[in-house]
Amino acid sequence: MASQLSFPPILDFPLKNKNSPIIIHPLLSPQYLKPIKYGYYNSKPNFLKVGYSTKSLIIKNNAISKEVVQSSGDTQTTLGSNSSLPSSSKLVLVVGGSGGVGQIIVASLLSRNIKVRLLVRDPEKATTLFGEQDDKKLQIRQGDTRNQKDLDPSMLEGVTHVICCTGTTAFPSRRWDGDNTPERVDWDGVRNLVSILPPTLKRFVLVSSVGVTKSSELPWSIMNLFGVLKYKKMGEDFVRGSGIPFTIIRPGRLTDGPYTSYDLNTLLKATAGERRAVLIGQGDKLVGEVSRLVVAEACIQSLDIESTEGEIFEINSIKGDGPGSDPQKWRELFDAARIKEQSTQ
Repeated sequence: MASQLSFPPILDFPLKNKNSPIIIHPLLSPQYLKPIKYGYYNSKPNFLKVGYSTKSLIIKNNAISKEVVQSSGDTQTTLGSNSSLPSSSKLVLVVGGSGGVGQIIVASLLSRNIKVRLLVRDPEKATTLFGEQDDKKLQIRQGDTRNQKDLDPSMLEGVTHVICCTGTTAFPSRRWDGDNTPERVDWDGVRNLVSILPPTLKRFVLVSSVGVTKSSELPWSIMNLFGVLKYKKMGEDFVRGSGIPFTIIRPGRLTDGPYTSYDLNTLLKATAGERRAVLIGQGDKLVGEVSRLVVAEACIQSLDIESTEGEIFEINSIKGDGPGSDPQKWRELFDAARIKEQSTQ
């Protein structure tokens, strides 16, 4: 089951960096949806049209009927307006923050004045990526989730939320050098990290993969030749049995990037291209691709949407506009997927 809303185009806003004071794009600018003629709600096996107008968006199926008031005009966002927002009370630990999805998560959190602590193997790389930041905004800690001794519980002091987006390649590659295999990253690493999480944690978000429940079926069995889906599923199961409040995001094949050798300014220029419309499902039924920017936004939105706690969602993106960083639109996407899945059980 999947539901689709609109993902707005990314706006310009100036971000000053001492190394590169240029005009850039924010990752996901909050604004109202632009009206379009039709969206779709993916209802197995057919697609159900969703009507849009300049005033309202109505989602209808057997279980849900909602109306959301919208604006017909564009909303411009600038760094000045972003930086004037009050600082969030969150402190989000991002594990894997120098990777393709992780970089976008970190940059997007910072643009929203949300405090970030990074757990990375290479602090110098993180500093190169994100620049010299105020310690009250961005803290960098060295650690390797593959090694339990590397994980000092003190690194979690004050942390309210955790996003884990570590990963490696499905097939042997240079990224496997130094024992960076799926077993070590997706199983040992996730297990070690979850084992030290404090009971006060408000949410743990894990980025996994579609197909983890189908590793013995084609085409997933090919992807799983070296165990990547098996170990991701083991990591998921450990999280589910840990008792911590969690959300698991299973993306399709990742597109757009990875943006793994750029500084923060260059990273923030990234856009989801035409693939901004979002499909969210449950039950490991989605097959397709998804923009890394969409995955990053799904993780961030999951931190605060109560109905995502204890849930697993698959996510794809397709051509069209999407929900941007509007929490209400994301809440509707997640809720519609949950309701549709429940109606088939």
